[in-house]
Amino acid sequence: MSAARRAAMRLAVAGASSVLAGGIAAAAAATIFARRVVTPDSYKPDDVDVLEVGDGTVALRTTPETIVPGRYGLWLDGGTGHARLGQIVRHDEKAGTVTRELLQVDSGRLRPGRARWNQYYYAGTPAALGLAHEEVDVPGEAGPMPAWLVPSGTGERWAILVHGRGATREECLRALPVLQRLGITGLVISYRTTAGLAGAPVIGRYHLGDREWEDLQSAVMFAAGHGAAEIVLFGWSMGGAIAMQTVSRSAATDRVRGLVLNGPVIDWRHVLAHHARLNHVPPPVGRLGQTVLSHRAAWRLAGTEAPVDLDRLDWVTRAAELTHPVLLIHSEDDEFVPCGPSRRLADARPDLVTYVPVKGARHTKEWNVAPDDWDAAVARFLLRI
Repeated sequence: MSAARRAAMRLAVAGASSVLAGGIAAAAAATIFARRVVTPDSYKPDDVDVLEVGDGTVALRTTPETIVPGRYGLWLDGGTGHARLGQIVRHDEKAGTVTRELLQVDSGRLRPGRARWNQYYYAGTPAALGLAHEEVDVPGEAGPMPAWLVPSGTGERWAILVHGRGATREECLRALPVLQRLGITGLVISYRTTAGLAGAPVIGRYHLGDREWEDLQSAVMFAAGHGAAEIVLFGWSMGGAIAMQTVSRSAATDRVRGLVLNGPVIDWRHVLAHHARLNHVPPPVGRLGQTVLSHRAAWRLAGTEAPVDLDRLDWVTRAAELTHPVLLIHSEDDEFVPCGPSRRLADARPDLVTYVPVKGARHTKEWNVAPDDWDAAVARFLLRI
């Protein structure tokens, strides 16, 4: 072999090795991305600096969360205490501080130091709202699933409330007052990957609604077995995806009259592409990550129990299959689950979807920004269906 041919061969081998190494690196990055999507994150660090506590006010360091209008909470002392905050009183952009109303200290001591933002506003159980409730277990595939049963009215109309990815049942507390006013019993459920819930069954990884719907199906059967003649499903974020899968795949939804979805995931491919961009993941790697989640030969790399069927989780494409009335409330400023798919579903099915866009809120904070408007929209929908 001539020297020229040997040089060409070395270049070809080097090039092939480089391509192979690049492919391996891309596959590894895609697998990491996929595993992050489906892995519950129980670590909730303090993320707010409390600078000063005044007479009816509290000064905080400016963050994207602390400057959003509306009502919020603060977890204190590692979650053992809690305070409720109101509207912004003053925002000093130059100093990087924001002063908000201090509405109530529920427990613990509010003082300068670190705390954690609570978008749920309420903390604890329905007792935080002065509501009587019962702790019940919903039988499920993975074992008993703790739930709060909040009775109201005759007990024939029920709402089953489903929190989102990485959240807890506290996310659903904000909806209970309007249900009480309408005489609707509330069942606030957990499911197989509910975060931070002692005693809750946990099965390794999220399935983005593709398996969790079975847990909501169990809750529907529980409600029906306890006198529910009419049921409405509420879902926040991934809870919305769970609710949509339930009404399309369960044989136990004959009593479900409609769905109320808040900042829901309507198309997981769209959300995954959005988070790939946020995390500076190259688009090809992001798409490969979706393949890792869904492909029948690759899904085990993500650590899930089964492939995640992203096509089945796409309700923009499946809009014609929608059969139930849906109230869809979504912030136009949602940084985590962009509202585009929700808007497209509403455009495709105006016969069934009532779409309520909200300005100025971040992810699942529509109630926080305009609680009266949120309650009114929900009440109108529930009285209509």
